[in-house]
Amino acid sequence: MRKGAKAAIVGTVFTVMVGGAGYGAFNVVNALNGDGGGTPEAKAEPVRTGPPSGGEVKEASSAFFAAWEQGQAANAAALTNNAGKAEPLLTSYGQAAHITGVKITPGAPTGATVPFTVKATVSYEGKSEPLAYSSKLTIVRGVTTGRALVDWQPSVVHPELKNMDDTLVTGESAAPEIEAVDRDGKVLTQKKYPSLGPILNELRAKYGDKAGGTAGVELAIRHAAPESADTPLLTLAKGKAGRVPTTLRASAQAAAEKAVLRYAESSVVAVQPSSGEVLAIANNRNDGWNAAFLGRVAPGSTMKIVSAATLIDNDITTATGPAPCPADATWQSQTFRNIKNMKPNEDATLAESFARSCNTAFVKYADEVKVDSLTNEARDGFGIGLDWQTGIPSFDGSVPASGGPDTAAALIGQGQVQMNPLNMASVTATAMTGAFRQPVIVPRSLDGRELAHARGLPASTVEQLRVMMNRTATSGTAAGVMSGLNGRIGAKTGSAEVDGKASSDSWFTGYRGDVAAAAMVQDGGHGVDAAGPIVAAVLRSGA
Repeated sequence: MRKGAKAAIVGTVFTVMVGGAGYGAFNVVNALNGDGGGTPEAKAEPVRTGPPSGGEVKEASSAFFAAWEQGQAANAAALTNNAGKAEPLLTSYGQAAHITGVKITPGAPTGATVPFTVKATVSYEGKSEPLAYSSKLTIVRGVTTGRALVDWQPSVVHPELKNMDDTLVTGESAAPEIEAVDRDGKVLTQKKYPSLGPILNELRAKYGDKAGGTAGVELAIRHAAPESADTPLLTLAKGKAGRVPTTLRASAQAAAEKAVLRYAESSVVAVQPSSGEVLAIANNRNDGWNAAFLGRVAPGSTMKIVSAATLIDNDITTATGPAPCPADATWQSQTFRNIKNMKPNEDATLAESFARSCNTAFVKYADEVKVDSLTNEARDGFGIGLDWQTGIPSFDGSVPASGGPDTAAALIGQGQVQMNPLNMASVTATAMTGAFRQPVIVPRSLDGRELAHARGLPASTVEQLRVMMNRTATSGTAAGVMSGLNGRIGAKTGSAEVDGKASSDSWFTGYRGDVAAAAMVQDGGHGVDAAGPIVAAVLRSGA
């Protein structure tokens, strides 16, 4: 909404985990207010233990629903395990969000979880629209009181409310609506391409005022994260939509959408190497976050594309030169090993160690690279770490010049290296062509913004990278996934170990013809387990 609109405060915490820790969102309970806001008499009751009974679930949920319907925010909040966070949102629900006439209908409980539907009315300056949606809540036992309480999540109030300090706003829209179209003029809608929702919102936020549209009136979520645009929930008065061109290709987008549905917490990006234009972007995440453009996590062995270029450009070795693959390698007291069952080969070439994804072959060269060698190669050769202007918010990668054990870890895409599928698709595109063409999702001609520039790669380095990536795709670790893809192809697999997690993140990047794509699946395992099939599906579609 525009300046002056009131907002409803939402009580969860959204955390973007970076580096080797992965990224995502989770909820926490305020330890200082963990048992709700009950009266002293309630806290004096005998403390019960164990899961809430069916009777307690029904009683606690019914009391909460009744208080919510009647606008008794303090009473409803006291029936949760986090009254301090619940009361502001429940209060603002009927005030700042202008939602009235609330009628809640509970469904049949499943254990301690109660589904329900909400019917209400949103009214603003003489305009009204009915509001209907479904949600759910879970009854838990208070830690100290033993009371049956609503486990507080902002999604209880509305399923799209997920993150801390997100706000509900009803009023004039922050930007006019847009009609986004692909490179061929086909209209792109969230209904047809669900994971484009956040991207379309970002395009609206940035280009709505420039596209000739006029603002309407709507109920929307304003996200706390500065890189996130408003999420419209209900339109009370339509404005005029402005037309915004994109570089996307509808057929590629459809293939990407279908591919990520197979794996939870997955993201993929496809770009056109000859132009840098983004052909497809898709996410399948519970938090609805655009991790494909904004993620900041270790890329694992897909980083070996940059590492191999570093070794070649610094005259350390070549594709046909030595890159021994021992069983383990130690760098400054830290021991690195290969994946299970990989046979050592002290006579391996760089091309062979690359195709097999041998970690120790790259770690052994940590002595011969300078602290900033990989950083310089990533920036000057591949454009990583520059200020990318894609048309929507994006993270352009980070390869810091870190010493100690991180020097070796960075060579295999661990340590402090941070990437996302957009970055790795661009890396692959640069490896194919030798020229860094900054990715864009909106044509530069629309607003004349300044794009990032980098030197690119020598022709001899490009030739060697193509040979190594083709070998990986045809007889190396990616051969099974890339099987059946003809023409000019190449790939690199990767898996990134994350501290404290049993499964590694699955990474894969590859190219076919004039399409390069990269995918990441949190907790997906090896590159060929999850990310690989996603990339292969996009490449197989012809993009």
